[in-house]
Amino acid sequence: MPTKETIDTEAILRSVLAQVAPGTALRDGLERILRGSTGALIVLGEDKTVNQISSGGFNVEIAFTATRLRELAKMDGAVLCDREATRIIAAAVQLLPDPSIPTDEQGTRHRTADRVSRQTGLPVVSVSKSMNIIALYLEGRRYVLEDSASILSRANQALATLERYKQRLDEVAGSLSALEIEDLVTIRDVAIVAQRHEMVRRIAAEIASYVVELGTDGRLLSLQHDELIAGTADEQRLVIQDYVPNLTRRNKAVEKALLAISALDSAGLLDLGQVAVAIGLAGDIDSQDLAVQPRGYRLMAKVPRLPEIVIDKLVTHFGGLQKILAATVEDLRDVEGVGEARARKIRESLSRLAESSLLERYV
Repeated sequence: MPTKETIDTEAILRSVLAQVAPGTALRDGLERILRGSTGALIVLGEDKTVNQISSGGFNVEIAFTATRLRELAKMDGAVLCDREATRIIAAAVQLLPDPSIPTDEQGTRHRTADRVSRQTGLPVVSVSKSMNIIALYLEGRRYVLEDSASILSRANQALATLERYKQRLDEVAGSLSALEIEDLVTIRDVAIVAQRHEMVRRIAAEIASYVVELGTDGRLLSLQHDELIAGTADEQRLVIQDYVPNLTRRNKAVEKALLAISALDSAGLLDLGQVAVAIGLAGDIDSQDLAVQPRGYRLMAKVPRLPEIVIDKLVTHFGGLQKILAATVEDLRDVEGVGEARARKIRESLSRLAESSLLERYV
């Protein structure tokens, strides 16, 4: 299961990648250095630890520009910037990190960058003259910055995969709706939909990281990504909310199930039994065909302009989707917060949803 520390590290990495994405002043400066074949070592941030391991150099305290970074990098030593890369603090600084800090890097500049990052916890960028690469070091990780064309190629492949995954998700979600209306849902049906939701979420997260790396070059990709996954996160929560056992503490139960699914490795995600266990349903082979009944949150959320608080009251009052579907206008009207007009709208909307779901499944 992902820990808070892991999540925080990923968030920090994404924020730093956004700083060095194409279209930013920092990325422009780094590419100027790369084209000039001089190499550079740049620390993003200054604190007591950085000052303790710094020697020599001189303070400049000037606003950051790509040209200034390029010129200052011509000198031996590191360039120190503030954390947001809006100011250049010092240049020609010799960095003397703890030599006992382990590193797998070989070149002097890269070894220094890795150790400084590990010791200070700050992002450090190394531009290699011999290898012609820009490497970012953070939290013990090395991330090589690629050109936009290479990232776009991988991103477009991922986007095509997301389109296929989303199409399949729509198909199995539609089948689940029809099965819910007919009261024929099994554990296997729920696990398949949960599995497809998680597949879509994972590939969407990968594309989101490409969008960050691409910066201004990723605007079109971002629009396509957002359009494809619109509403899928809410839909995933509603599926879990409909079937997770022991919904007394709803938010906690749903979050626990979502985290358990996200913690599955690739092989585990392909195993419907493990997905069912993550949700809290029985997960052995013999139990996957056992019937389960939805509470009705997912289908009721499809009723236009129906507040969540009213959905909660309907589910609590009737106790399940089948009883809601069988309820008359008078039955619905008796629920607190519904009333005559809303009861008629719910009844008509559910009838249309039932008809369209069954038509899509059997026609």
